[in-house]
Amino acid sequence: MTSAVREELLFCQGLDGSFTEKSRVLFDRFQTKKKLEKDLNGNLEVEKTKTKTKELGPFEFRTKIVWFNAIGFLLMHLAGLYGLGLSIRDLSKGHVATFTWMAFLVFLGGEGITIGAHRLWTHKSFKASLPLQVMLIAMQTLAGQNCCYIWARDHRQHHKYSDTDADPHNASRGFFFSHIGWLMMKKHPDVISKGKGVDMSDLEANAVVMFQKKYYKPLYILIAMMIPVFTPVYFWNEILWKSVFINFFCRYVLLLNITWCVNSVAHMFGTRPYDKNILPVESYFVSFIGLGEGWHNYHHAFPWDYKASEFGMNLNTTTRIIEFFAKIGWAYDLREVNNAVMESRIKRCGDGSHPVYGSVHNSVGPEKDVTSGTTTKNSNS
Repeated sequence: MTSAVREELLFCQGLDGSFTEKSRVLFDRFQTKKKLEKDLNGNLEVEKTKTKTKELGPFEFRTKIVWFNAIGFLLMHLAGLYGLGLSIRDLSKGHVATFTWMAFLVFLGGEGITIGAHRLWTHKSFKASLPLQVMLIAMQTLAGQNCCYIWARDHRQHHKYSDTDADPHNASRGFFFSHIGWLMMKKHPDVISKGKGVDMSDLEANAVVMFQKKYYKPLYILIAMMIPVFTPVYFWNEILWKSVFINFFCRYVLLLNITWCVNSVAHMFGTRPYDKNILPVESYFVSFIGLGEGWHNYHHAFPWDYKASEFGMNLNTTTRIIEFFAKIGWAYDLREVNNAVMESRIKRCGDGSHPVYGSVHNSVGPEKDVTSGTTTKNSNS
């Protein structure tokens, strides 16, 4: 590559360190080799581009759109919007049964993600009896966001490499990418290579999780498609095609976007009272729609806390449900953060917005190890 071209490439670099489309076009002229790799699921591919100028790191990976996924999500959202319109029309006429059923399913699927896939199986923030595990795995299947094993694997990787190239939904790549774009594009090579090292031995030893993984497709058809759609048709004579649009498409799209808001909104718009050195924020909006998952700065600082929040009951339906099951003995060994460790983290790393300790925090780098501050609450506490 000539010095003149190199200078033009560098000139095209933005003020924020990103590279413009012009620089990418210039760089493509010197592309010499491409290599395709299959990802862990065997259904997508990653394109690595090797060039004569390896020092220009940002060009080593070129994002490629997976058009099948992109078109599929577009059609899914159009169908979901149509289903939402049908629901609104029914409500305006006083017909509430199908909408109520759909909203109930969104709630069940959401709790299957937040209690089950997230707080129980990803972070092991509490333990669950067999009946509770079976119930949660069914609810997680209803959500339709892949089997629990894959969901937990991706989320563990997200925490370990948060907002870096190895993060499946890296918020550093922008709102759209972290919200839905990551599912429309070929994975970054770091996502694949680092994902292979995520420890999943605990879930591989869990009979409930592995049963769902093995039989996910038939379970999905039964729990996420047939039961939601045919229940209104059978019990209150709903029209079949209307039930499909409302109870499958609309329900699915709503819950997907609620979940995605944790990856996008809760990594961009809010405060960082526990650690200003990371992207996740505290978001009232996401906590409201996400059943308590929006206190994200706290959660990334202390991911093992079953409350996922310092103020566990504040817009946190999930915490209330976990504590209910703890009272009846189905949930136990609830893990939470020691108050002294939390206070230390706020003062050391917070942005000053904490309502109690914010005014006295010190500006230092991120805290490396706070695992010694874990406490356990048994089912009788």
